[in-house]
Amino acid sequence: MSNCKVIAITNQKGGVGKTTTTVNLGVGLARTGKRVLLVDADPQSSLTTSLGVENQDELPLSITTVMQSVLEEKPMPEICGIIHHSEGVDLLPSNIELSGLEVSLINTMSREFVLKDCLGKVKQNYDFVLIDCMPSLGILTVNALTAANSVIIPTQPSYLSTKGLSLLLRSIFKVKRQINPNLRIDGILMTMVDNRTNDARTIIASLREQVSENLRMFDTEIPFSVRAAECSRSGESIFAHDKNGKVAAAYEAMTKEVVQLEQRKNDRLRTEGVR
Repeated sequence: MSNCKVIAITNQKGGVGKTTTTVNLGVGLARTGKRVLLVDADPQSSLTTSLGVENQDELPLSITTVMQSVLEEKPMPEICGIIHHSEGVDLLPSNIELSGLEVSLINTMSREFVLKDCLGKVKQNYDFVLIDCMPSLGILTVNALTAANSVIIPTQPSYLSTKGLSLLLRSIFKVKRQINPNLRIDGILMTMVDNRTNDARTIIASLREQVSENLRMFDTEIPFSVRAAECSRSGESIFAHDKNGKVAAAYEAMTKEVVQLEQRKNDRLRTEGVR
């Protein structure tokens, strides 16, 4: 049995730092010695672009190829289209073809399980798989939630971002209730935080108060930084682009929280097994 942890990084609102978090958490985990696969489950290919892959639409193999093989009950390509990045993570890339696959999934039997079947073929090679979800609650996101052990929800400290959380949480709990009973929420991650503004501080404090009894919010807050936005153009993580900056320090702290969270879960399972 694989000990790989699959995490879906999702929010139906765009521009809240899902891709940035996927890249930097993934590289952060790789820096601690973990084997990490990043999965681009968005036809817009933001994760693929952010890791420096050019001309995505010309890739011979992508997540679409792999999922199509499952749909057609054909053997998966041996290398599965996985690309190795210089910072120690692997990438299952995406391109615009994924949009067409999303349409064909609608009429497919057991359509929610296609991505899970794909990852089942490769996840024994990894300690962590991080899925960068598209900004919607459609069938591709449901596939990611079905394949995942847990969810991380990046969100900005803004009224519109936090307002949409209730809809996202309802969708996650629906998947948990109907498809993936073992799915859990690791936590909500505040991103692009500017603590100089009263509005940001007020929203974060209010959200922590509202969800503290039922949901975890990560202690780490990712600060707003122009340097972080530059990483997508250079095809590297914040650790390579600005290793001494405040965002790199924040993602390093976030990585430690995720590792500790997983360690506590494993310790609890071992204790329960002894009993």
